[in-house]
Amino acid sequence: MKISYDPRYNIAYLRLHEGVEPAGVETIKMSEEINIDMAPDGTIYGIELLNANAQLNKADKGKLLVVNEATGEESEFAIF
Repeated sequence: MKISYDPRYNIAYLRLHEGVEPAGVETIKMSEEINIDMAPDGTIYGIELLNANAQLNKADKGKLLVVNEATGEESEFAIF
């Protein structure tokens, strides 16, 4: 999994699968600020956040918290 951010366009992308994007990926517009890229087999390839800095900075002040639910271990990263 990879999260990228392009400040020129204020877009964040959460890529759920590594490697080359498969042929036939369809982008589904969920709202004015969220697009979902779905592969032909029905798996979600990625999630695009438009107006990303507003969405990602709302409650968490630009930090990403990754939690391992099995162990309770937490890691925090600054997004911006």
